[in-house]
Amino acid sequence: MFDLHRLRLLRELKHRGTLAAVAAALSYSPSTVSQQLSQLEAEAGVRLLEPVGRRVRLTHQAEILVAHTEAVLERLERAQADIAGSLTDVTGTLRVAAFQTAALTLVPPALSLLRAAHPGLRIHVTQGEPETALPALLARDFDLVVTEEYPGDSIPHPAELEREPLLDDTLRLAVPEPSTVGPSTALRALAGHPWVMEPEGTAVRRWAVALCRDAGFEPDVRFESSDLLLHLRLVEEGHAAAFLPDLVWNGRRPTVPLHPLPPGRHTRRLSTVVRRGRARHPAITACRAALREAAEGAATPAG
Repeated sequence: MFDLHRLRLLRELKHRGTLAAVAAALSYSPSTVSQQLSQLEAEAGVRLLEPVGRRVRLTHQAEILVAHTEAVLERLERAQADIAGSLTDVTGTLRVAAFQTAALTLVPPALSLLRAAHPGLRIHVTQGEPETALPALLARDFDLVVTEEYPGDSIPHPAELEREPLLDDTLRLAVPEPSTVGPSTALRALAGHPWVMEPEGTAVRRWAVALCRDAGFEPDVRFESSDLLLHLRLVEEGHAAAFLPDLVWNGRRPTVPLHPLPPGRHTRRLSTVVRRGRARHPAITACRAALREAAEGAATPAG
């Protein structure tokens, strides 16, 4: 019989990459983690780790064990959800990660709804981009992640995660000076203009660059930041053009001229993501319901 604690350490190593990262996440010493994994190798009767430079990687047999461990942990989470569902009150701690505009506009009203309906539920919120938050969700650092998906750049959907649509958020071209041209013309007119975009390697950056290239130019990206409020400020001061989502206004009147984007390329989808087996937990269902209500009340920019 395999020791579940050691199996979880092996799973942690798969998701976190190094023995040091596993040790730091679980408040162990690296030597303790290594010793426990050595004992798991003895239990399995096969080699589970092989050295690669100064690091280690999982063998094929270790990957098999991790796949079964995921199934066991999912089942245990279902059991935890069923037990929680049998209770009258929704209590405990729920760890949520959300990217900036969702954290600014959807999370605060959702927290107010949850506080009124479930005062015994403690919500811990971290601002994080999907590129880092989703792997952390798999590693069990979070219980729910609010994520975004851009046209033509779908985020991979690991089988261990369950996604539920939350909101379609319109994206618009924000420019320093007003004009009366159409969407395609407005975009092409900015071929030689400075741009502010999110950092390279992000889904939104790939989407934005592809949109400019389809309009016939390579954007002159002079400013990079994941802070959309900085994007807005740079447009307001006339330093750059940007693509801004409607949520950034949070119902306020826009402070810069906005242009529509080409059909089929102008909407990002917001979703909530949880681990499979966790979706029926009362805290998860309550948080999802509160976020949906907040999304329904999210206003488009005031005209």
